[in-house]
Formats: sequence, structure tokens, C-alpha cells
Amino acid sequence: MFPDHIETDRLDLERISHDSVDVFALHELYSNGDDTEEMFEYWDSSPHETVKETYDYVDEAERLWNDMEGAKYVIRPKDGEDGAGVIAGTTGLYPDWEKRSANLGILLDKPFWGRGYSGERADAMLSVAFDRLNLELVVAVYIDGNEKSRRAITKYVERYGGQYEGLLRNWLPVDETVVDAHRYSISREEYLAMAEC
Repeated sequence: MFPDHIETDRLDLERISHDSVDVFALHELYSNGDDTEEMFEYWDSSPHETVKETYDYVDEAERLWNDMEGAKYVIRPKDGEDGAGVIAGTTGLYPDWEKRSANLGILLDKPFWGRGYSGERADAMLSVAFDRLNLELVVAVYIDGNEKSRRAITKYVERYGGQYEGLLRNWLPVDETVVDAHRYSISREEYLAMAEC
């Protein structure tokens, strides 16, 4: 259903599974490092305190994949990029088959911010959603206040002729509260129109 490996100009996206990803390397990204607090400030989960949490995260990624409920990938810069080969982040595509739509997600380690990786990864995920899975809509959401995500999402949504749909109040449970979120979308028609240009 989902591709195991996706290549872009600067990135390798590899399926998260126990066969393909070293749990300890992934744990470094998701655990308490110098930049972890800032990375997780606008995220819907907390840093992993133990390797077991990361192991369980990989288990869940495999379950989503096998149940066709989601595809999670590690993001690695390719040769020639600063940090080539290391896990720079993770991304996911989560279909809602009944609605013929999918949600995008990304978490990047701070040293890889500002390189345009979010948009490049979005291009690859949009291709999977529309060209491979034949879905009708792709949605991206960011937590209110996350200006870096707003800028990244706005760039690729505008590039494909998508739209800002508005503020979803009290939308996403995070820790002990519920936060507001902003929703953007790109339709299949918008995507195909831009692909023809």
C-alpha cells in the first residue's frame, strides 16, 4: 500500500519498522537532548524518557502500517547534505479512507530547521496521497503559536494552490490541556493542476 522508501532531491525517507530503523538512533531524536524541549513545544506528545517508549513507538508505526492506517518514515539527509545519513526527523501520512483524505505530520530536529525539508517532504507525501493512493484531500495542521510550522505549511500549500481553512478552537489534546490548531488543505484537483504546470 505505502512505499517502503521514498527519495527526494535531498532526502531519504525510510519506513519506520524494527527491521529498518535502529531504535537507539531513533531514541536519540525523541529523548531529552539539548533541543528536545523546543522541538516538542508544539507537538502532541512528549519526549521519550526511555528506550522502551521508542520501541513501543516503532511497534505502533508497524501496526498503523499493517492496518493501512498510517505510514511513518524517518527523514535522513542524503550525501552532500550537512548531517547526511543521520535521523533528522520523522514524518507521517495518515489516511482517513472514508473521507478519502489524509493528514500530514512532521517532527524535525532543530539543527535541520530552516532548510526547506518540510516542503520537500510534503512534495513526496502529496505524491503518495494523490498519485499512489488516489485520495481527494491532504490536510496539514499546526498548533496555534507555532510560527515556524505556519511558514513552512503556508509555503507548500500556496505552491499547490491549496487553502487555509481556519482556526480549530480547542482541537488537539496536548499534555494536560487542549490547544487551538490551524488547518490547511490541498485538494487532488489543486495538486494535479500544479503538476501540469
